[in-house]
Amino acid sequence: MNRADPPSIQADAAPAIAAHAGHALEVSGLGKHVPLPAGELTILEDVGFTIERGDAVAIVGASGSGKSTLLALMAGLDVPSSGRVVLEGEPMSMLDEDGRARVRGEKVGFVFQSFQLLPSLTALENVMLPLELRGDADVETPARAILAQVGLGERLGHYPRQLSGGEQQRVALARAFVTRPALLFADEPTGNLDTRTGQAIIELLFDLNAAAGTTLVLVTHDEHLAQRCNRVLRLDGGRLVPA
Repeated sequence: MNRADPPSIQADAAPAIAAHAGHALEVSGLGKHVPLPAGELTILEDVGFTIERGDAVAIVGASGSGKSTLLALMAGLDVPSSGRVVLEGEPMSMLDEDGRARVRGEKVGFVFQSFQLLPSLTALENVMLPLELRGDADVETPARAILAQVGLGERLGHYPRQLSGGEQQRVALARAFVTRPALLFADEPTGNLDTRTGQAIIELLFDLNAAAGTTLVLVTHDEHLAQRCNRVLRLDGGRLVPA
């Protein structure tokens, strides 16, 4: 991977980015191909769409349809084989790894199926971490406030192993929203929870999202959950199909 983009690429990208400055996310001609001994595996092919600021968009499809790969490309966790992603005016597919990490730290929050809390940190420390990494002067006050908001004001000193699955996902939601991200990517956020707990987490997710005015991109196999969003994108065999 090149650590810096050629000046010509950066110059060519500027007009297109300016033209679409109103979009939270722009995906165009996106493809992901993986070489295998038996031939090339196509995971995504010619995927394109835009997401407006403040939208709640669900990405649905069967297992293996490319949903999580698409999320990783949109968030700059992976690079496409073709096409581009522009996130809040930032050309993610043209930035190097450090550049993509900077954009994620400034503009993106994540909620994953597996919670991904650090086991050696308390609930409060897990939520403070992204603020510390961003270099905020006061990290404890907002972390305490949002943990109280998700109903864990009395569990600040507890470690993940001392929390139930639902409580761990509440910590993960608090960590995702504490930085006030422009976009929140949620990948099967209730996949490891029972139905009742999962429903409570979804209500909390949508409440927090509405209060913050965040753009939500939700990857799910749950059709009922997808209908909670105001737009649904459906993947089938790595291509977008009518929802």
